[in-house]
Amino acid sequence: AQGHFITQGSINGNATRFLVDTGATTVAMGSAEAKRLGIAYQNGERGFSSTANGIAPVYRVSLNNVKVGSISLNGVTGTVHESAMPVVLLGMSFLNRVNMKREGNSMVLTKRF
Repeated sequence: AQGHFITQGSINGNATRFLVDTGATTVAMGSAEAKRLGIAYQNGERGFSSTANGIAPVYRVSLNNVKVGSISLNGVTGTVHESAMPVVLLGMSFLNRVNMKREGNSMVLTKRF
């Protein structure tokens, strides 16, 4: 919809919905989603992130596993934003480890070997 690519996947074995975002440095989510996914984000490194809405406080975490389709990657950097986010951003900490190709209205991701 509206040029965005949305897909189902999982983080640490728990289902979630991703928005492919090449402008996001990491896999990014709000604190409510992190809690739902069982991520102990408050043990992560505290910092700040520059977002479209300005500077936001975040926690930097390592996600044990991020899976989209048949692609399963371990040790993916993530950030948890204290503010609410409607969807998890599938950012470059995942995307730079795959090949991306647009085919019509679809985005095809393939794992780099």
